Amino acid sequence: MSTVSIHFDKTVGPIRPMHAVNNGPYPAGTDQKRGNAPAYAAARIPYARTHDAAFDSRYGGEHTVDVHSIFTNFDADPYDPASYDFPCTDKYMKDIFSVGTKPFFRLGSKIEHGVKKYGTVPPKDFNKWAVICEHIIRHYTEGWADGFTYDMEYWEIWNEPDLDPDDSTNKRCWGGTEVEFADLYAIAAKHLKTCFPHLKIGGPASAGDEAWMERFLARMQERNVPIDFFSWHWYWTEPSDVVAKAIRVRALMERFGYGQAESILNEWNYVRGWVDEFVYSIKQIIGMKGAAFTAAVMSACQDCGTVDMLMYYDARMTGMNGLFDLYTMEPLKGYYPFYLFANLYGLGMQAEAASDDADLYVTAATDGNRCAAMITYYAEDDNKGPRHVTLRFDGADLDGAKIYLVDETNTMNEYFGAQVKNGEVKLFLYRNTIVYVEK
Repeated sequence: MSTVSIHFDKTVGPIRPMHAVNNGPYPAGTDQKRGNAPAYAAARIPYARTHDAAFDSRYGGEHTVDVHSIFTNFDADPYDPASYDFPCTDKYMKDIFSVGTKPFFRLGSKIEHGVKKYGTVPPKDFNKWAVICEHIIRHYTEGWADGFTYDMEYWEIWNEPDLDPDDSTNKRCWGGTEVEFADLYAIAAKHLKTCFPHLKIGGPASAGDEAWMERFLARMQERNVPIDFFSWHWYWTEPSDVVAKAIRVRALMERFGYGQAESILNEWNYVRGWVDEFVYSIKQIIGMKGAAFTAAVMSACQDCGTVDMLMYYDARMTGMNGLFDLYTMEPLKGYYPFYLFANLYGLGMQAEAASDDADLYVTAATDGNRCAAMITYYAEDDNKGPRHVTLRFDGADLDGAKIYLVDETNTMNEYFGAQVKNGEVKLFLYRNTIVYVEK
């Protein structure tokens, strides 16, 4: 018998946004009508990172988000509004805001897998590139060039510059050297922070190479470069390993004087392997195992206290989207961790909770009146069996609370026959199950 204990009268800090994603909704078209905007809105996703949006024609395709797609001729005048092509990105920003989500804007380029690279080639003039980015920000936050005054605080410089080493013949995200990237980042970050001291300027969306991170942060410290948030990526199968990675990243940030910056894991998902195990991984992402992994990572990272935000990759219609069906755009099992965590986030404060079983993850929250908890049984080992679990509640009257299940056969159905009495309820959970309790 496993036990989860929750103390609603003891709070340990705010619930952080562990339920952000990459990319926004798909409003229904006028023909072949389908979309996911109502369900996306119902999930109350706080932020949508815009990386790789240019792959999708429904977001505007090659005319969207990427700096070289907005400023199409690098030799043009960066101070002239006529040099910029904003309409497709304008619509995409509007669509994201329309569902109550805020854009987290990635400055740079999508990943490029083709034999010829375009946006990932280092800009000819790093200072000019910084000025171009300045005017993109002004368009969306200050109304420049018939723009907007949106509340968009996060602006991220580049994506995965460490994905491929300097001697690679196929550099998919940064075509220059490591030192050249440090130069670009330092120039852009200093310029943008001078222009917009009230906004959050950060990056570099590291692919997760810790030795590279160490060298990068050392160079930034040496040049006194401001970093409001440090973003990084990690794909794995064990929540405990994600937490261990987050702790090491935070230690690096503190070592080089960036301990006050936000640590944002803004690409993550269930991936057992990128080659032989990739098909298996995709099958899990779109099923219940992926959903349970998502919920478990949210809870584990909320508990560890070293991550300020998680941004799941990806809400774009791709094989790595566990939220929505690729064809119908209807919610999959993986949608519900986001929906449920939004409830916890809305309550505000995390309540103290503990599990005596390493495969059981829990996050509880309260606003002083209402209480809720998300409990997840996740196991990477596909041979693990069911669990008998006792939930114990202190500090609030949970008797008669609603109990919901998300598993292979249930999708937010009430747990038949389970009832909290005298602050306790016993459950029988199959592997990869999410339980949600609220009152």
